[in-house]
Amino acid sequence: MHKAWHYLLHAEFRRAGIDYHYRDPKTGRHRMIDGEPKAWDLEKCLKERFPDSGDHVRLNAELFVALRNKVEHRYEHNLRIATGGRAQAYVINYEQEMTGHFGAGHSLADRLRFPLSVQALTADGYEEMRKTARKLPRKTRDLVARYEAGIDPSVLDDPRYDYRVRLVPITGSKTDADLAVNFVKLDDLSEDERRTMVEAGRKGTVITRDRHVEVADLDRMRPAQVADRIEQQLPFRFSASGEHVEMWKRLKVRPVKGSGNPYATNTRYCSYNEAFDQYVYTEAWIGKVLREIGTVEKYRAFFGREPRMKTRAATSRKAA
Repeated sequence: MHKAWHYLLHAEFRRAGIDYHYRDPKTGRHRMIDGEPKAWDLEKCLKERFPDSGDHVRLNAELFVALRNKVEHRYEHNLRIATGGRAQAYVINYEQEMTGHFGAGHSLADRLRFPLSVQALTADGYEEMRKTARKLPRKTRDLVARYEAGIDPSVLDDPRYDYRVRLVPITGSKTDADLAVNFVKLDDLSEDERRTMVEAGRKGTVITRDRHVEVADLDRMRPAQVADRIEQQLPFRFSASGEHVEMWKRLKVRPVKGSGNPYATNTRYCSYNEAFDQYVYTEAWIGKVLREIGTVEKYRAFFGREPRMKTRAATSRKAA
């Protein structure tokens, strides 16, 4: 990442027509090394690109410049654990800088994946990681502590400096739109939620929850169940193989059987269960059907025919 940032800023300067080479203060000529003008190092590039010494991105990058100048390679693993959030921010800041200046075609999204430490998924593993981080040489740990001592706490909590992630397993039915990792912006949270998350991140708190066994298609219903639920609320008949089929076809809730893409459903109302090769429906679909054909007049308008009214005896038995 040190090299990546270095080359990226050189590319920005080159495109902007900025001479990014050192000059002799007396003669004004380029300082030469092996016959080539000496280019600015990363620290100098960062100061030119981010002239505000309190800039979050610059502070994050300068920490890794200091660490690179200090740390021996044999402590790299320990350092990754101790500075994981800062390293994540280092990469994300680079991605935003790259795509912001050179376009989305240069994004790293198709080459990098979200790093996840398996050990952090258990309380015991989390404690092992803390022990590993403490094995860093004292001089290195002191370097980070001294560096951050002079930084405003609001910067330390900013994801552009330290990108900490709270992982919460997603439960419930999965849709085609789901990704393995979903990001929630702090700006989208309420003030109380934001305060809780920031405080938990600062203390390294592990959030736990009761074990929840996921059930496929939880709260989803088969066509026969849907038809039965709907018919209970109507004065006329509603068939799973008749009215129900006509309605999902006309309202384009799901593709027909044998479609090339069985997952192309309106997920608000319906989803495809691959294991059982069948479609299941939501509570929202029942509400939608009742709104569309919930009275005799609406039934006539939708289907263009008279409904099959229930007999009084059948209605009484149903109610009983």
